[in-house]
Amino acid sequence: MAHHVISRRTGSIPADDGSSITWDLYLPGDRSGRALPVIIFLHGFKGFKDWGPFPDACEAISEAGFAVMAVNFSHNGIGEDPRVFDRLDLFRRETLSRDLDEVDLVIRALKEGDVDAGGRRLNTDAIGLLGHSRGGHTAVAAAAEYEEVACLVTWSAVADYNQRWSEEMIADWEDKGVTEIRNGRTGQMMPVDRVVWDDARENAGRLMAAERVKELHIPVLFVHARGDESVPPADAELLHRNCPSADKKLMLVPGTGHTFGGSHPFGEESFPEPFEKMLGRTAGWFEDHLL
Repeated sequence: MAHHVISRRTGSIPADDGSSITWDLYLPGDRSGRALPVIIFLHGFKGFKDWGPFPDACEAISEAGFAVMAVNFSHNGIGEDPRVFDRLDLFRRETLSRDLDEVDLVIRALKEGDVDAGGRRLNTDAIGLLGHSRGGHTAVAAAAEYEEVACLVTWSAVADYNQRWSEEMIADWEDKGVTEIRNGRTGQMMPVDRVVWDDARENAGRLMAAERVKELHIPVLFVHARGDESVPPADAELLHRNCPSADKKLMLVPGTGHTFGGSHPFGEESFPEPFEKMLGRTAGWFEDHLL
């Protein structure tokens, strides 16, 4: 858990349809005046920036000397309450294209000074990206798409989202135009409209991580749990294999699940051991390549 003085600022960035990308910016106590390298954290499907140990993880990475910006994609389903899915009207239309475009909106806001960093200077020329699960899938595509991204770490990343649609989901979309996914934590039935499926297929060349990773020549660390029950570690192995970067690493964490032992809500004094190990390696990767 963080021991140094970390300040957290919050704000939002307008998305294209009147919705908002909300963010938390974690800043280290270092007052040397140097420009802080920025790392953007992207949550996954049915995820959000305040999930479980993610805020504590962002603090821990910030301690190493980074401005860490955790974002909620505008259509992730979270409304006024930062931990409640009460905007299923947005969630049902959260396409991969929208998420990828929103990473660009976040980078633009950072570069144009539209993110209030409390007077601290930010280095926005070489940005780090960190993504979990679907956010890792989007982070790979964003790293290929946006030249400001200089370093990438994925946690439990999906390699090819078009391999994830089940026969039942596809039948629903073809018959009814919508499918429903149960949120195991809240019990909510969460609708996903056909537009999500259509977008992923029509724009596969731009969106699928297994393809876009072939364009990456920046430092990349792929982290995955051997015991991931949601996304098989073979996804990380495929991404690692397809990545031509001269500086790439695959870290398979023994045991654990999709969130490396982390759960929601998270009120522990320390991280689960697998999460701690994965987090230390992540922070070290960014220290080696961004500081």
